[in-house]
Amino acid sequence: MKTKILKINHQKPQASQIKKAAEAIQSGGLVAFPTETVYGLGANAFNATAVRKIFKAKGRPSDNPMIVHIYSIEDLERVVKSIPNKAKILIKKFWPGPLTLVFDKSPAIPKEVTANLDTVAVRMPSNKIALELIRLAGPIAAPSANVSGTPSPTNAKDVIQDLKGKVDIIIDGGNAKFGVESTVLDLKSITILRPGAITYEQIKKVIPGVKIFKGLAEKPASPGMKYRHYSPKAKLILFEGKSIPQIPVWRDENPDAAVLCTLETAIDNRMNHNTFLLGRQKRPDIIARNLFSNLRRLDRLGYELILCEGISESGIGMAVMNRLRKAASKIVN
Repeated sequence: MKTKILKINHQKPQASQIKKAAEAIQSGGLVAFPTETVYGLGANAFNATAVRKIFKAKGRPSDNPMIVHIYSIEDLERVVKSIPNKAKILIKKFWPGPLTLVFDKSPAIPKEVTANLDTVAVRMPSNKIALELIRLAGPIAAPSANVSGTPSPTNAKDVIQDLKGKVDIIIDGGNAKFGVESTVLDLKSITILRPGAITYEQIKKVIPGVKIFKGLAEKPASPGMKYRHYSPKAKLILFEGKSIPQIPVWRDENPDAAVLCTLETAIDNRMNHNTFLLGRQKRPDIIARNLFSNLRRLDRLGYELILCEGISESGIGMAVMNRLRKAASKIVN
C-alpha cells in the first residue's frame, strides 16, 4: 500500500487540506492523525470492516477495545445509549480535551470497536486537526498509531516508522501537546481505568468519590488495562523511590546501558556518558511530553538496556509512572 503524507499546520488547519483524509475514512480506509495526547490510527467507527484493518495494521489483540473520537454532543448521542448526569458534569469541565468516558454503547457501534463489550470509550479531542477530521468524516475509532505494544507516537516521524505502507494517509501535524494518552474514566464505578493528562486531582475536584483502578483486567473496558504496553525494544529497568540512588551503581556495572533520568539526578551523580534527560523533577508535564520520544530515540540508537528513574505520582506524574511500569522489564523499589 502506498501511504500519502499530508503536512498540515496544527494551529490553522484548513478543511480543504483535511478533506482527502476524511474521504479516506468515509470510504473504509485508515488515517493516522495527531491529537493533543498522542497520534491516533483512525477508521470509521461504524464500519466493522474498516476497524478490523486497524488490528491488522497494528498487530493489535482483538480483545483490546478502542476509543471513539467525536466532534460534538450530537456525535456522542449516536454512539452511546444515554448520557448520565455525572458525564454531563465532566463533559462541561473537560471536553474538548484528554478525558475519555466509558458509556453503555449504542447498537450502531460494532463489536470490533468495543472488543465485544456492551460499553464504549468516547472522547472529544481538543487538537484542531483531529476535530476538523472528525467533523468531516464522522466519529472515528482510533487507538494509538503505532505497532502494538511499542511506545506511542508523539510525532509523525514515529508514525511513519511504524505504519508507512500499512495505512492510506498519515497527517503530519507536529508534536503532541501532552505526550501521554487520555485519562479513561468508567462512569458506572467512577473509576480511573487509565491515568492520563487530566489528572486524578482535577477529576476529584469535580467528582469527589473517584477511585483509581490498579492491576490488570481480564476483560478490559479501556486500552492499556490488560497487555504490556509502551515498551521499547531495549530491556527497561525502572527505579522507584529509595532505589533511585542505585542507578549510578547499576550504570557502573552496565557501562553500555543508557540512563534515562531527571536533570537533578544527572547533576547530583555527575552523569553524562550515555545519559538522556527526562526533564526537571518539578516539571512532570515536560517529562510526560518527552517520555515516548525518548524511549523511541534510545531504540534507534541501539541500546539494549535502559536504566530509568521513576518520578513522583502527583499530577500527570501518575500517568508517566503508569506507562513506565507497563513498559518495564523489571522494577527496582
